[in-house]
Amino acid sequence: MTEFGPLVVVLAVAVGLVLAGYTVSALLAVQREMAAVPACTGGLPPVEHAVSRFHVRWYPVTMVFLAFDMEMLFMYPWTLVVSRVGPAAVIEMFLFLGILLAGVLYAWREGALRWT
Repeated sequence: MTEFGPLVVVLAVAVGLVLAGYTVSALLAVQREMAAVPACTGGLPPVEHAVSRFHVRWYPVTMVFLAFDMEMLFMYPWTLVVSRVGPAAVIEMFLFLGILLAGVLYAWREGALRWT
């Protein structure tokens, strides 16, 4: 056998097991009528069309959410290295949070978070 012999055998066994699983699944599957299968929302009938548009008021809220989502993305690695870096890391994180807070206060002042 060549040097790739064991690799080919393992690959063939893996492909065979996957194909066997798909075959058993297809043979044992319960066929339901399409009317009995709900389209979305956990079994409830849909209230509106799936590609309906969102109101424009949602976009500023989405931007604020993404800003704080990115904050969490930056804060997790920061928590892992803050003890090694020291007080400079704490000052930098509070500066970052201050910039985010300034953005939220600006959005609030401009009425981006107002619904009426």
